[in-house]
Amino acid sequence: MIKSLPATLILVLFSVAMPQVVLAADSVKLLRNGDAVSVTINDKEFTTYRFAKSLPKPYFFPIKAADGALLTRPIVGEDYQGDHPHHKGIWVSVDEVNEIQFWAEKGKIENRGVELLASAGNPAIMRVTNHWLDRNAADIMIETTTITIHANRMLEYDIQFKMAGSDVNFRDTKEGLFGFRLAESQREDKGQGKVTNADGKKGTKECWGQRSAWVDYEGPIDGKGYGVTLFDHPGNFRPSRYHVRNYGLFSVSPFGEAAYTNGAEPAVNDVFKKESVLRLRYAIYFHEGPAPVAELNGLAERFSKR
Repeated sequence: MIKSLPATLILVLFSVAMPQVVLAADSVKLLRNGDAVSVTINDKEFTTYRFAKSLPKPYFFPIKAADGALLTRPIVGEDYQGDHPHHKGIWVSVDEVNEIQFWAEKGKIENRGVELLASAGNPAIMRVTNHWLDRNAADIMIETTTITIHANRMLEYDIQFKMAGSDVNFRDTKEGLFGFRLAESQREDKGQGKVTNADGKKGTKECWGQRSAWVDYEGPIDGKGYGVTLFDHPGNFRPSRYHVRNYGLFSVSPFGEAAYTNGAEPAVNDVFKKESVLRLRYAIYFHEGPAPVAELNGLAERFSKR
């Protein structure tokens, strides 16, 4: 008769016989294909950076949730509403740079280089070089932006503008700088979108033109809730203000003291000397369902220390 094995021995034998299960870490991957860099998270499509020289500016499009939901307004197709065609995915531009309206795509921002600094991991990192051109196709300034993409769908932008041929004047305007256009169903004016900021203000009327560590805009897409948060960085040369509209435009910019306060503050026209460098940092975070204030405050705190 075979005696019963001790429980501890059975556990050891079971552990040896069964292979150890290793959970894969979250991973972001970048893959360049011609004039585009595709971004996947855990091998699922997240977004694509598009930088063909034929474009008026580079931008990320589409932006997708883990379940495949499209988190931004379509650029083409029957769902495209036709207003503000320059609102494309995620972009960097601003009007009134040496009197050229880059935001409205009346000026050309031409990509001259893309480097994949960390093509896989968490985060993945890429660096882009974009030349902002005057009407004679000469450089006004050279933008070098490092984009850090985290597996939680947070993108951090470290933007450096080097003034090129001469001094550069950024005039007071509300049309800028780091922008995103939400899905149509999330618009506040459709009665679905909800906007809040880090200081407890609610709605676009209260949050528009305000300074805050973050602003969050969330609403439904095909009956399910999604949101996007913009973050300002405390190291920027001036606290930025948010251009958050009830029709789904969502951006943040340090240029527009008068424009964003309806003239309550005097206009500030910033002039940066030739060869000087202006550094600006922003972040954007995509989430499913409402994001708790504590979560957004934590992300803002971590971002502020980078």
